[in-house]
Amino acid sequence: MPRVKRGTIANKRRKNLRKHTKGFRSGRNSKITRMREATLHAFSYMFAHRRKKKGDFRTLWNVQINAASRENGLPYNALINKLNTSKIAINRKMLAHVAKEHPVIFSKIVAAAK
Repeated sequence: MPRVKRGTIANKRRKNLRKHTKGFRSGRNSKITRMREATLHAFSYMFAHRRKKKGDFRTLWNVQINAASRENGLPYNALINKLNTSKIAINRKMLAHVAKEHPVIFSKIVAAAK
């Protein structure tokens, strides 16, 4: 009977785990159970923080819009309210970009909202 070497699939699974835990500290990059635990946490954090990043950018845009609109004599909440009432539809990302890159155009937008 020929000799059968086993464990190829298990070794492949461990190899993939090692690929994901490369650079982790202490036993989290060498011991199988700790590697598995570390990857589970890492993947869940990756998923959650991809979602969180969108909110972080929105708060950044709000801060940038507030700073620029206060220079034009209008706080952020009043500016957004006046933009909504005057039916000027521009999202916060574009508004922050215009405020940072083109302040003259932003002041015209604020004047149109007033």
